[in-house]
Amino acid sequence: MDLEWLSLDDDEELLWASGPDRRTLIPAFAIGIPLSIVLVGIFIIVGEYLRVTNTNYVVTNRALYRKSGVLSRDVKRIDFGKVQNISYAQTALGNQFGYGTVEISTAGGSGVEMAFKSVPDPQDVQQLISERTKRERREGDEERTKDDVLEEILTELRAIRAAVADERPAKAEPRVDDEPRRR
Repeated sequence: MDLEWLSLDDDEELLWASGPDRRTLIPAFAIGIPLSIVLVGIFIIVGEYLRVTNTNYVVTNRALYRKSGVLSRDVKRIDFGKVQNISYAQTALGNQFGYGTVEISTAGGSGVEMAFKSVPDPQDVQQLISERTKRERREGDEERTKDDVLEEILTELRAIRAAVADERPAKAEPRVDDEPRRR
């Protein structure tokens, strides 16, 4: 697999890389061969072949990548810190041959932000992404230092102090008619 399009950070390492399973071409051949008599089938077969061979999916220790495109190139990256939900699905044919689609949703996104379509062993891929997402969250929590926590506490105490000061009634100045009367 050609990954020359992928530029990783210095501390980023490749964990998994694949593309759509080649067996997903079977339906295109099944439809395209009979239709090749009228030349439409050739376009179906060639189009699907180019889509499958020019799509790559990558999981690193820091992010997910999807590259697609035949004449142009579209590369999408999602950091593990943004991943909210990971699921996978398999069609009847995909279940039989062991491929499926892994869908990734992000925080603040609307629906599925990235899909690894027709990947081999989708359950394993989903599990790998899930484990990396959990690890990223744990590491993110550990990065909070004691100074960060103390600064948050101090900010909260200042807010409480300001709120209490605003709620105290102002001291009333003694008025002349409030003085005790003599008899």
